[in-house]
Amino acid sequence: MLKIENLHVEVGGKEVIHGIDLQIPEGETHVLMGPNGSGKTTLLRSIMGFSNYTVTEGRILFRGHDVTELPLHERARYGMGMMFQRPPTIAGLKLGKLLDVMSGGTPAKAYEYAETMNMSTFLERDLNANFSGGEIKRSEVLQLLVQQPDFVMLDEPESGVDLENIALIGKAIARLVDKDRHIVNRQKSGLIITHTGFIMDYLEADAGHMLCDGMIRCHGNPREILKVIQERGYQECIECAKV
Repeated sequence: MLKIENLHVEVGGKEVIHGIDLQIPEGETHVLMGPNGSGKTTLLRSIMGFSNYTVTEGRILFRGHDVTELPLHERARYGMGMMFQRPPTIAGLKLGKLLDVMSGGTPAKAYEYAETMNMSTFLERDLNANFSGGEIKRSEVLQLLVQQPDFVMLDEPESGVDLENIALIGKAIARLVDKDRHIVNRQKSGLIITHTGFIMDYLEADAGHMLCDGMIRCHGNPREILKVIQERGYQECIECAKV
């Protein structure tokens, strides 16, 4: 699904990602952990194709196609989708209107998803305007459910969300990355940034990666990596990777 080769990324003239190699096969969900400022969000935004994240070396392959130079909207058409940690408020753009556009002519399905995410009463409101943290996260997941990307990236989906909302969001995310067994040869994949690991209570993560100082220092079982981080901190993973 996704293959990253020797990726170097600059933001504002400063290199933030230093030679990352990463592969996520079809049908797998991977978890990305790391301290604040380690480059996790930069990696996701670079994969998605944001213009102010400059790839200076390496390449990004999606389903075997080199998408390194493609703009964001082309990557979305190929089947990439992303949930932001802090999405913007867009005055004048109603959530319902956005869902109509994203639904590709099947608005009924969009409204069905809105009911599932308890967002039906938000459809006539400007996107993210005066939404709480949990409401913003539900709106982001709702948009991804309508879009139905083959590869979804989630930037701290449990951040700022109460226990009631994390259960709702977690179950919806599990639907996003779950293989659709009714469609032949269709498997979905995901890459999820998490600090708490709560999201792993709702989906099966196939692999974990620890990112520090713009480099992936560790690969392995996501729950084992999280346990070491919780008990001993990130430095233990870094020292272990040197052995």
